[in-house]
Amino acid sequence: MPKRVSPTEKIRADIDELFASEQDIADVLEELMRKSVRLVLQEVLEDEVTTWLGRGWNGRGDRERDGQRNGYGDLTIKTTAGPVDLKRPKLRNTTEAFASAVLGKGVVRTNPLEALVISAWVRGLSDRDCEALLAEALGPEAALSKSTASRICGRLKTEFAEFQSRSLADVEVDYLFLDGSFFKMHDGATAEPVLVAYGITTLGKPVLLAVEPGGDESYDAWKDFLDGLKARGMRPPLLVVTDGAPGLLGAIDDAFRTSLRQRCLIHRSRNVLAKVPAVHREEVKTAFWSLFDDIDAEPGPRAVAIAQKRIDDFEKRYRKTFPSAVDCLLTDRAALTAYLRFPAEHWKRVRHTNLIERTFGETRRRMKVIGRMPGETSCLTLVWAVLDRASGGWRGLIYTPAITRALTELRHQLNHPTPAVADHDNVDADVVTTAA
Repeated sequence: MPKRVSPTEKIRADIDELFASEQDIADVLEELMRKSVRLVLQEVLEDEVTTWLGRGWNGRGDRERDGQRNGYGDLTIKTTAGPVDLKRPKLRNTTEAFASAVLGKGVVRTNPLEALVISAWVRGLSDRDCEALLAEALGPEAALSKSTASRICGRLKTEFAEFQSRSLADVEVDYLFLDGSFFKMHDGATAEPVLVAYGITTLGKPVLLAVEPGGDESYDAWKDFLDGLKARGMRPPLLVVTDGAPGLLGAIDDAFRTSLRQRCLIHRSRNVLAKVPAVHREEVKTAFWSLFDDIDAEPGPRAVAIAQKRIDDFEKRYRKTFPSAVDCLLTDRAALTAYLRFPAEHWKRVRHTNLIERTFGETRRRMKVIGRMPGETSCLTLVWAVLDRASGGWRGLIYTPAITRALTELRHQLNHPTPAVADHDNVDADVVTTAA
């Protein structure tokens, strides 16, 4: 006999399927908002029936009321997110009628309920906060039971704590992406960074590794963050992809001495264009990306040399007209082409940190819906929840046997350098070739 799937489990499965799709992340999160409203309201209905009966499914203990569950009926309510279809639990053999205190007749105002959905990600609001939200939306008679509030506001907080402490000893990554974004986490304080790490494993799978507060983006903050990854068992990656924060670069050099480093080209493009008059930005933007696109060479020194030659040509072309932009491009120029030492199939994915950047943007948009952040834990859990869900839909990288062998050989070279190739920028990565 097939296993019975509850309505809440079905909605959660729909959410997981949504994130596994290849839709744009903005569209995914808009749809997630609607489904999350539906999930929370369905959970409230289920919990109300459990509380009213005094027992859960198949409960046979002391009965608070007579009656049994008898499937579900269809229910549609109006919300500010549009109509929401729910499954109303049906009862039989009861001596009194059950009526939902939360979803009573005429309930159409759900802005606070949508905020509650977001806070269900945040998991930082107290039970009293959640009750106040519902009372504001539905009237003081529609109080949320403490068991429902505790369950809704506790689930992801526990999951996030487990995520923060889990071992990384079994996770080996070839590519490590690091980035930070600023959020207001404390009353009366300026925005502070949330530091994030995700990677691509040696099997080509994306994995979210860490989400932590930074206080600032100093060397000490990033060094502590990276030391935490190592303490949980993470081994050095082949390539670390970052923006150009000086504290971060210094921390990487100390924490992962054997790893190569790639400067995010999207960040560098923004830096360069910021030093160019608006009327010329489109021209310079096209010239910038032509430095790195369409390189017809095997991965390794030859591909790097082609890109570096193009950078020299860019300097000659724009030195007199845009000297500041040229100086910006030439700063840390070796790190702009490190990705070219790796398989060509991976080039466009490992030369930027755009996945984190886009999701950070969506996270900030979600925070505007809440209106306030109760504190650091709330902010971190929100960022983690969005990134964790989004990472389930991130595509991995192609790994053929030839690519795997080449990357394994490069890892050996980086971890056991000979005196002639001890300098990272001079590693003979010509062994990293694409599959035939």
